[in-house]
Amino acid sequence: MRWIVSIVINAIFFIALAGLFRDSFYLSGIGAALGASIILSLLNVIVKPILVLLTLPVTILSLGLFLFIINAVTLSLTAQLMGDSFEISSFGMSIFFSILLSLFNLIIQNTILGRKKA
Repeated sequence: MRWIVSIVINAIFFIALAGLFRDSFYLSGIGAALGASIILSLLNVIVKPILVLLTLPVTILSLGLFLFIINAVTLSLTAQLMGDSFEISSFGMSIFFSILLSLFNLIIQNTILGRKKA
C-alpha cells in the first residue's frame, strides 16, 4: 500500500513540475506521470543500490551529496525509457529535479505518512 501511495505522490509531483517548468520538463499527461513514477520506483529498487555500491568512495568523500547525482541518473534513465512522453531538457535540470524530488518526498513522508505510523 505504501508503494502505491509513493507512486501517486511522485506522479503528482511530476505533474506539478511539468506545470512549473514548462521549458525544461515535458510530460504528456497523467498516464505518463504514473508510468514515469512506476519506472522511477523500479529503477530505485533495482539500479540505484548498484550505483550506490559502485560509487561508495565518492559518496563518502562528498558527505553524501553524490546521492543527488545518482538520483539524477535514475531520473534521466526514466526519461530515456519513457521516450517522448516524459522529457527533461538537460542533466543539470535532472540534478535540480532530483533535489526537489528528495525534499518533496522528505516533507511528505515526515508530515503525511509519518502520522499513520503513530
